Amino acid sequence: MDQALTAGTPALDRAATDRLVAWLSDELQTHRPAFETARVVAARLGARRAGDVCEVIFWAPELLERRVPEGDVFVEVLDPEEELVLARSRQSMAFRRTRVPIVRIENYCVAAISGMRPGSRERVGSFYSLVWRDAENTWSRVLDPLAASLPFGVFAPAEYYDVDAMLAARTDGAYWAALPEGDPVKLGPAANILQIHAPTATASMTLAGLTRHIETLAERVRHDVPLAPADRVFLGYEAIQLLPVEPTTVYEAGPAFWAEEEGPDGDTDERVVVDLRRPDTTNWGYDIVISGMAAVNPALLETGRPDELVDLACALHNFPGRPKKLILDVVFGHADNQGLDVLSHHWFAGPNMYGQNVNYRNPMVRAMLLEMQRRKVDYGADAVRVDGAQDFKWWDADAQVLRHDDEYLQEMADIVQEVAGRRYRPWFIFEDGRPWPEEDWELSSTYRAVIEHQRDDDVFQWGPLTFAHNTPFLYTFWLTKFWRIREILEHGQNWISGCANHDTLRRGTQINPKLNINTRLGDTRMEILDKAYDHPAAQMLTYAAFPGVPMDFLNAMARASWGFIRNQDDRWGVKIVAEEAISLGWQVDDYTYSMPGSFTRLKELGFADRDGLGRFFKILEALVDVTDYDLEVMAKLLNEVDPPLEGPSPFTARVLKQIARAWMDDMHDYCNVTKYLDKLGEAHTEYMLALREFRLARPWLRGGLRPQDHFDYQAPTRGSVAFRSLRHGPDGEQVFAIAHLEGKPLLDIVPTELPIPGLAGGGWEVALASPPIGTDYAGGPIDLHDGMAVLYTRRR
Repeated sequence: MDQALTAGTPALDRAATDRLVAWLSDELQTHRPAFETARVVAARLGARRAGDVCEVIFWAPELLERRVPEGDVFVEVLDPEEELVLARSRQSMAFRRTRVPIVRIENYCVAAISGMRPGSRERVGSFYSLVWRDAENTWSRVLDPLAASLPFGVFAPAEYYDVDAMLAARTDGAYWAALPEGDPVKLGPAANILQIHAPTATASMTLAGLTRHIETLAERVRHDVPLAPADRVFLGYEAIQLLPVEPTTVYEAGPAFWAEEEGPDGDTDERVVVDLRRPDTTNWGYDIVISGMAAVNPALLETGRPDELVDLACALHNFPGRPKKLILDVVFGHADNQGLDVLSHHWFAGPNMYGQNVNYRNPMVRAMLLEMQRRKVDYGADAVRVDGAQDFKWWDADAQVLRHDDEYLQEMADIVQEVAGRRYRPWFIFEDGRPWPEEDWELSSTYRAVIEHQRDDDVFQWGPLTFAHNTPFLYTFWLTKFWRIREILEHGQNWISGCANHDTLRRGTQINPKLNINTRLGDTRMEILDKAYDHPAAQMLTYAAFPGVPMDFLNAMARASWGFIRNQDDRWGVKIVAEEAISLGWQVDDYTYSMPGSFTRLKELGFADRDGLGRFFKILEALVDVTDYDLEVMAKLLNEVDPPLEGPSPFTARVLKQIARAWMDDMHDYCNVTKYLDKLGEAHTEYMLALREFRLARPWLRGGLRPQDHFDYQAPTRGSVAFRSLRHGPDGEQVFAIAHLEGKPLLDIVPTELPIPGLAGGGWEVALASPPIGTDYAGGPIDLHDGMAVLYTRRR
């Protein structure tokens, strides 16, 4: 780093500011439509390094509405008096405060500042925000929604970061240089996807830890080291899709990660002392506040440096043999109510079931949302998955109806990215279940609304077996879903397929265990749930029969637990846990609860065994409805239960919140994949990896079924559900699969002699058979039980 840029007092660079003001004035006075101008301006918003100065532009219409004079508005620069160590859990740090005047142009506050220190991998930079004072000399802060680095979360000042230097140091230049010709080049679909929640994927719970794991796997593959089951669950995939890595909500009731101290030695005009806490929230990633979406969630960063996301992209792209693509999951369809505390009202269009609708019709908000996306994908993502696309809506005042903003979805897909000198448009995947949340959505959703509206022919959506509310552990699931399977076969080439993802696995744990459970899947509920979402026969269909792109969820493939993880709630936390506690019956037994490292916080609160906790949760769930979620009344009634409940005594509203937080934190630890890897079997993981490699070697399987192809189920069923699939490749290869999904066994059948058009003639070879079918099976009669599948190939 240029040492000359690391010291000095921040000050307004008048000449550079004048140039920035002139540029902005010219852009605002053009004859372009407002949204086109907003797109140009949004690209320069935030804090951007321009040589020796930091160019800062804030969009702050709320200041004009409050009639705040320009002389009362400043860019506040905070420089730590000592070297700040982000690896510490808590520290008190004194910052030198410098308030730099701004120039205001309409809704924009502009300044070019010298003396600010840009952050890097090695050093923490200056912190900044926009501040203003009122007539009573009270100061207020406007935070940067387009910040590149937020070491202490979205409710704290941002760090001025040298993004260009970070991106220039990436190590996957050869990967980008090898892309096909085109300017920009359009990237196409991956062959298959592994969905990963970074905090539960490795013991470190960080992006850096996941990168190290990918690099370790790469070394084993490069040197042809024999693979263990723990290795195989990560391999055989062409793409990794991360659950959202954007900053999420913070603790509703505190503590704050950035708390400025008051008093004679704390807050003064020249100096401020801040109580700093390392962000440690646990979240599944979808509880965002919109602000900070261009940055990385600091709770996922081991070093506090956003470089960790670039490092992960490089590790995937440099993977030996077949480079792996990176897919980012973005959430722009809604905001948590906490967003109201960090963004002005211009960003929101009213409340919804999640929190707040986003104001897509405001040209500047629309442009800034797209700019956040552009900056995030420039970390090096090959593809983008858009969460809840059915939530992108706007109110048509003329027609008095709520309309889906398909134009905005197209604008998302049209963004041109630039990484390592190559311009490209990523592959796009949309989760869209419209008309969800209407009551009949499971029947009426086509899962093709975005595909049919977008211009690109490789736009994908989550398919009907990938969306929420799939329950493959209930009897008759596969036959009752056969109409959806027919749709997959007929036009599923642009669908993501597979039953196991973060949403379906979570929904599975919310089902009443007293329903008609397929007990042939296992001896216990835990075994049943594990096999249902890591089902050898269902995976055979997904990888050898269905068109589209298969996707698996790491926690399902590792047979690890999963659920709704969010420890920030204060007001609704007890209610959420009461609803989630049914998963105790699916994912936790007496033995796992009793293990020394499991549920330590709940045990400390007095829940010594699983039965005692289960009894408490059962009564708690009932009281949520009975009392209309009145915590004080709930606590009083819990204290009156006879015999007394386990747990802390007496129960109070505060204690109930403490129990809810303990459950969320314990479940987060319990869901960590590393706790389950040593329990995986050799034969099963070998089979699953071989199945994925089979698909990778046959990209033609992604296409829809051809006229000579065949798919049906054994009929009459006689108590068993066995699907049969025959597909024909363009090179003359035929692929035949038979998969027993549920029910009674099929005894003494010869699969290749079934009366299926195109199957006769001999020459079939067994390509793959699921355990417990032995590797010595080469064809002929076989008994197929629940979960068994056989894959055959031949060339004509």
